[in-house]
Amino acid sequence: MAKEGTQVLLPVEADAFAESLRCFTLQDVGNPQWSRQHESLEKLNIQAVVNASAQEDEFVKDCLITHDKIRVLVHDLLLTEVWKQKVFSELIDMDFNPKSTFPIYLILYHEGTVINLLETTFFYKETAEAAEDCIMDLLDYCYRKLTEIVARVEEEGDDTDELLNGNDVASTASSSSMEELERQDRKLTFEISVRALTLLRYITDHLDSLPLSVMTRILNTLDIPILLVQLVEMPPWSRSKAGKQYKFIDNKWQEVDFDDSWKITKIEGQIWIALFNLLMTPACQQKYDMNSYKKNTILKLRSFLTEPMLDQIPVLGEMQRFLEHLSMMDPPPPKKDVLLEQVPEIREGILKSNEGNWAKLAKKQAKTFLNPSESDLRTMAKRWADTYNFDVIEGLLSDPPKCAVCGEAASKRCSRCQNEWYCRRECQVQHWSKHKKACDLMNEATQKLKQAQTES
Repeated sequence: MAKEGTQVLLPVEADAFAESLRCFTLQDVGNPQWSRQHESLEKLNIQAVVNASAQEDEFVKDCLITHDKIRVLVHDLLLTEVWKQKVFSELIDMDFNPKSTFPIYLILYHEGTVINLLETTFFYKETAEAAEDCIMDLLDYCYRKLTEIVARVEEEGDDTDELLNGNDVASTASSSSMEELERQDRKLTFEISVRALTLLRYITDHLDSLPLSVMTRILNTLDIPILLVQLVEMPPWSRSKAGKQYKFIDNKWQEVDFDDSWKITKIEGQIWIALFNLLMTPACQQKYDMNSYKKNTILKLRSFLTEPMLDQIPVLGEMQRFLEHLSMMDPPPPKKDVLLEQVPEIREGILKSNEGNWAKLAKKQAKTFLNPSESDLRTMAKRWADTYNFDVIEGLLSDPPKCAVCGEAASKRCSRCQNEWYCRRECQVQHWSKHKKACDLMNEATQKLKQAQTES
């Protein structure tokens, strides 16, 4: 819960930031103008989370709707996704070795900022309504993220060790800068996929207020119910290692005792609520093109509807009765409805306008704002420190900070940059070689800011 009085933006500031948001091109990603908009979005995002946590007036959502910026957010989200898939992969292939990984990490991190802001605001029906036709692009984005995370679970090369180790120093000490960025990207992508699930669930909450084509795309074009069944069967947010069970709870991996393993996490709850919305709503039942394969797949849910599950989400008792009824029915013949379906256009437009230019674009960006000078890096560090109000962020944390080295509860903070936490001096000394450059930049930027304030 946010501390009383914590504030990143005043309503008038949030309104100005929201009004200034605009769409960029792929060539712009990472440049100074794009970076300034990232700072605005990060502040809007933090303020939206503060308001939601404190159950206060959610003026950030109102500002975005008033200035018709939901489409801008969706475009920004998809632009970053394409950059990661096309340009970032080219940078890896060309063995790019930047002086600092900070500019690239900022772009990778940006996708999480935007989807977090969308997730927070889409809790409300009016946000989904304001999205209009770009909600199709958002649906397809969520589908891609969830199918990607399912594919990672199915791959032979299990990523459990990497996910559970987190920022393990030993595992990254021998990595190149780009290899470390790839690892960070996989971690961020996992967290983004979790947010995509929540966002998808919110859209299913608002189906009665959205165009019929949205329901058609969810049910029959993308077949989201079958995807959700796969997530129930093979949950990516539940892993086992060395005889221990881990679950992804509150945005981090936590060991779960055997006695608590039956408790439903927030993520698991989102899946079941989305399934309930799509399988139990009369309009969805009429629209869904059921066949034998889909019927048999959906019936697999029966084995998961145990008594402890029904005790935690009682409304699933209705779904249990529906599934028993479905098991005794033959699927109806396929429908022959004629419907002009809206199709997603934003991502396709970004891909077409840059087709064949990925390597050229990567080389150009590698020579410019992805490899800035020392002075530019100091400026970026100063702006980064200004963007993140650490007192407000700490007010949102329910758990104590974790040591950057061993992950234990930490009570000591780097005295220079005030950014990294440690449980004891030995861990700080061990981490210093990796932390020193960032610490120097942050400290120098902070000192210059204080000097400028004194002179003024």
